[in-house]
Amino acid sequence: MTTLAIETTLAAETTLAAETAVVADPVSASPLLALRGAILAHLAGDASLARLMGGSLRLHDEPPRGAVAVYGVFGDAEIRDESVDGARRHAHGLSLTLYARPGSARSGLAAAERMADLLADAPLVLPGHHLVTLRVARLGATRDPATGEARATLTLQAVTEHRPA
Repeated sequence: MTTLAIETTLAAETTLAAETAVVADPVSASPLLALRGAILAHLAGDASLARLMGGSLRLHDEPPRGAVAVYGVFGDAEIRDESVDGARRHAHGLSLTLYARPGSARSGLAAAERMADLLADAPLVLPGHHLVTLRVARLGATRDPATGEARATLTLQAVTEHRPA
């Protein structure tokens, strides 16, 4: 390869790297995704919760195929614009659903209660956003009438503000 070809290749790689760096991080751009990521990061460090969930934090976007309970999924979520005085602010409502071991509603409730304890007023760090408040609004338990599967649902409410870069 000639010196000119090497220089041209390096210039093209540098341009590509610069163009790639300009692309915004989709997690920091979305207050909801930033909040979900911060929740995952905060919960991942708790050994008691990991024990309740079978050895590790098992919180997913969708129920994993063939998963053995206890595991959780991010449930319904809603975000509303509540900007005030020039501050870009969002109110969040989101749920975490925990699936209990067969025959043990208690297993799902225990994991949900531990999550509630860890998340109530937790000082979460959100990329691109500031967490103003986070509270546990509700903890409920249900049983699927067709399968008998027990679930616990934790409902959270939060307010975030966009943090300029």
